[in-house]
Amino acid sequence: MSKIIDVFYENVKKSPNKIAIYCDDKKITYKDLSILVNVFSNLFISNGIKYLDNVGIILPNNIEFIALMLVAAQIGIALVPINPALPSENINNIFKVTDVKHIVGLSSILKSINLNNYYFKLSLDGKVNNCINFLETIKNNKIVEYCKTNGKEPFILTMTSGSTGNPKPIVLTQNNKLDRALAAINLYNISTNDTILAATPLHHSLAERLALIPLLLGATCILMPRFSSVLWLEEIKKHKVTFTIAVSSQLKQVAETLKKHSLPEINSLRCIVSSSSLLETQIKEELVRKLHCDFHECYGTSEIAIATNINISASQNKLQSVGCAIKNVEIKILKDNKTIAKANEPGEIICKTPMLFAGYYKLLDLTKKAMFGNYFCTGDLGKIDEDGFLYFLGRKKDLIISGG
Repeated sequence: MSKIIDVFYENVKKSPNKIAIYCDDKKITYKDLSILVNVFSNLFISNGIKYLDNVGIILPNNIEFIALMLVAAQIGIALVPINPALPSENINNIFKVTDVKHIVGLSSILKSINLNNYYFKLSLDGKVNNCINFLETIKNNKIVEYCKTNGKEPFILTMTSGSTGNPKPIVLTQNNKLDRALAAINLYNISTNDTILAATPLHHSLAERLALIPLLLGATCILMPRFSSVLWLEEIKKHKVTFTIAVSSQLKQVAETLKKHSLPEINSLRCIVSSSSLLETQIKEELVRKLHCDFHECYGTSEIAIATNINISASQNKLQSVGCAIKNVEIKILKDNKTIAKANEPGEIICKTPMLFAGYYKLLDLTKKAMFGNYFCTGDLGKIDEDGFLYFLGRKKDLIISGG
């Protein structure tokens, strides 16, 4: 299997001057992004970061964040990206649980963190006591040797829950991320000619995938530093975005904005995918009508990636479902008595997929408990009709978030 970094450098050779990423009125070409990746890699290695080390990332969406993902692929380290808005005690707790040895962040965030437990500390934008200031480093862009990485290394440790309680880190290897990106590319026919919008935080798995997909294709990524429905529409218009995956709550806001505002017509989009939770049928139909594109809805979790998909235009009589299992994925419904449900019988959604995560970090018992043979138990309730369409019915355990 090809490695993420190999594919990226092939695209650098093919299109060195093509724009790789736009973010917040900044842009970077494939060639300059490769230089930035090697600057970071040399800085990390010269300051004692070793193969398989875990590095905490406390950053908003920016070009440097994506560069650090490529650094991790190049030198075989794992990134632990977390929400920079979390309180400092939660950040330190998550980093302790995930064995983070080194951290990278903005100066304003690093100043609030207890830095004594970390070896290498890098501030990207200014001076912080006991931290290296990236703006003052010698920019060594010598190409780093990376041949010892094999794709099985932990690549991203992402939090599925526990931002304010006990963290439950999901381990995703480089191969996991590559397989998931390639599955989305094939499912939605994404190509080098697409311009792909990432509008969710990069500490979530979805945005990471949307950032990697264009870099694996030699396409262009439009990375939004923050989401608003007006800005989302403006970015699509400005950059002629052709593809994006958005969470359903974002698309609800977009639909409301399209009702209230007189905005320039958007005609570049060819495909939008809604994820996270089921969208109301009326909103789907309205977005299809006003954005003039294919509209898909998918179901998945961080542990299994995309598991089902539905093309709204092609399945008008199944709009309450989240579609059928995608290629190479099997979905079943498990009843409380641990038997497989028949058509239209409710139960827990379980999934067998080649894109399965590598486990919960150092939580072997929890990982085993989450499996039913080769199937991952999602904790979601659903049913499958006689045509193989999955209907999402909610969570097995209701979660109430107070003030969140």
